[in-house]
Amino acid sequence: MKIGCVKEIKNNEFRVGLTPDNVRAYVSAGHHVYMEKGAGVGSGFSDNEYVDAGASLIDNAADVWHLVDMMIKVKEPLEEEYPLFHDGLILYTYLHLAADKGQTDALLAGKVKAVAYETIQESDRSLPCLSPMSQIAGRLSIQEGAKYLEKKFGGEGILLAGVPGTPKANVVILGGGTVGMNACKIAVGMGANVTILDINLKRLEELDNMFGAHIQTLVSTDSNIERVVKDADLVIGSVLIPGGTTPKLFKAKYLSEMKDGAVFVDVAIDQGGCGESSRATTHDDPVFIKDGVVHYCVGNMPGAVPRTSTIALTNATLKYGLQIAGSGLEEASKKNPAIALGVNCYLGSLTNQNVAAAHGYEYTKLETLI
Repeated sequence: MKIGCVKEIKNNEFRVGLTPDNVRAYVSAGHHVYMEKGAGVGSGFSDNEYVDAGASLIDNAADVWHLVDMMIKVKEPLEEEYPLFHDGLILYTYLHLAADKGQTDALLAGKVKAVAYETIQESDRSLPCLSPMSQIAGRLSIQEGAKYLEKKFGGEGILLAGVPGTPKANVVILGGGTVGMNACKIAVGMGANVTILDINLKRLEELDNMFGAHIQTLVSTDSNIERVVKDADLVIGSVLIPGGTTPKLFKAKYLSEMKDGAVFVDVAIDQGGCGESSRATTHDDPVFIKDGVVHYCVGNMPGAVPRTSTIALTNATLKYGLQIAGSGLEEASKKNPAIALGVNCYLGSLTNQNVAAAHGYEYTKLETLI
């Protein structure tokens, strides 16, 4: 199969879909890999490393798109890339379609076979291609939140860990999944007062066993959320419904009840965000202030640490990519149900139920199409 990888064009996105080691694995399996020149530079991988691994370098992205059977990316294609879609192209990347009707329509119109990293799901309900970026985003959320608590950024001017004789910051984490657990780990490590909320009692028990007296666990209800955010210095939104639109747990009415200069980091913004007051921001312009609360809503947080993120992501995506390339998407989906769950669009049909529900579109079971 002809495999392609292009430079990401999203704002300040320096990750890349394939490392030189990944290229070597595809070439060893009998595939041909085409890399856009400079695609890996932002993650610290030179063109020479890709050539040494067996890739063919192409001068511009459009030629790569037109050449290949499968395009491997990191982030969803942007509007200027939609004309490069072609019938039957396999697109293997993060898509987050529930929050992006325009992209959904373009993939359907282009009859693309779109496989979303974030909805590949194993039988144990784990999300193996989402997990590494969730780990990074969770840890970064505290790092970024701590920075934007600084007065120069509009924050209240409080040190997350405090010092002897001063109060520690109060950190509230909405959601106890991979993002929330990793945020919790860093917040506890920095010495903050941490409260984490989730609807799953079993998960709260696991977190309690993990962190013990260092955290407060609460069942996620509107009343509990409203009560704890009033005293919060930093709120992390880390809610996820795989492939679906994120519920708005952080209500706009809470802002007027919170401290001036408190910070809200909405890690769920890729799926529409879990805050009613959220809107997507970029690394170039990462925050805005509404009703005195600093909002950080960058949609590609792990792009800030591209070397770590690229290696972590491709460690997870390579396995499934090799299966798709080796057998074709149809056969790979039949052999591996996890890959089948990753297929969001197939030759003009919408094959993910949560995405279909988000846009009010017809849902078609993949197995009826292949």
